[in-house]
Amino acid sequence: MSEKTVLVVFPSIYSLNKINNLATSVSKILKIKNQQYDNIRRNESLIIVEATDPVLASSAVNLLFGIDKIAIAKETDANFDAALSIITNTALSLLLKGEKFYVKVDGKTKKFLAKDLEIAATTTLVDKSMNLGAKPGSESNHDRLVYAYLTDSHVYVCIFVDKGLSGLPYNSQKEKILCCIHDELSAISCLQTIKMGFEVKILVCYRNESDLLKLVKILNKILSRIIEENVILHICKMNWSSGILTTITTITQVMISIASEEKIERISLGISPMIFPASFCEYNSNLVLQSKIIPWFSLSGLDSSIFENAKEIGLEKYIANLEELCKKHLNYKKISMTEVMRHTKDALKTLKCIPVTIGPKNIHDIIDSLKSNH
Repeated sequence: MSEKTVLVVFPSIYSLNKINNLATSVSKILKIKNQQYDNIRRNESLIIVEATDPVLASSAVNLLFGIDKIAIAKETDANFDAALSIITNTALSLLLKGEKFYVKVDGKTKKFLAKDLEIAATTTLVDKSMNLGAKPGSESNHDRLVYAYLTDSHVYVCIFVDKGLSGLPYNSQKEKILCCIHDELSAISCLQTIKMGFEVKILVCYRNESDLLKLVKILNKILSRIIEENVILHICKMNWSSGILTTITTITQVMISIASEEKIERISLGISPMIFPASFCEYNSNLVLQSKIIPWFSLSGLDSSIFENAKEIGLEKYIANLEELCKKHLNYKKISMTEVMRHTKDALKTLKCIPVTIGPKNIHDIIDSLKSNH
């Protein structure tokens, strides 16, 4: 029986009707990350990548949204004896002394039952791992998961399984949307917007040089999730000192101006009624609607999972700032639109468009481009 090591991409439940979009994203990210592969193919609901280096390819693909899990696996024909042999040998090569193992077989084939393979593999491993002191565990209590997946044509015995980021494949909505990154919460909002399958255009609003450096470092974590080799960033400076609600409303006005100019039909507002007064969220939403642009609240129902989202993009060290924002008691009162429009006009005077080739030098490229434009 034929056997080869492949990368197996399991789509998220939201991507099951968008698998072709996900396959396209997989191909793009591998090319962007200079990972060589011989073939990308579909096998039922799975995407199979025959990569030159499955480990590095797995790291690249795991940047994508729309994925439930990614596995480096041994692929063999859907033959019971062959599958049992590969599961046993793979498990024995991974098991450590005294570990509890749990064999899990998902999927289905017309040739045999997943449960029969599960039982046979467990029984064989009990016999062959006695010298290691290994023993079977349960689904809720085990040290080593031995995972296999069946399709009608093949069996995939996983050597390594990594959790994916879920959501939808990038740009599977086929719609553009403008996001602004001006603090940690707005960065997570941008990430959530990408996770919803939009093609994201980004505005960065900063106050000073240290603020710019922090925001560009955060932005660098997000750019790797945008499946494009080149992006255009809009960057402007906030040359004012006002309360957080006035600042956010000014940013909304700046976004409206850019979206109108660039003919972008949607704006993602980086605010949530879980943190800000509902009336304030509605006020900003109405400002966008009055300009015949569609407002989106990517964080509308977000709760404590906000901290998990922060960890997704490497923002662990900024979690304290997010906690402080969540603790604030923000009283919404009438905002002076005269003040907002004055700040908006000043911000637009500093607006720069920076082309960026996504890669390891993003931070330096953005900072250097801004300096050369000033």
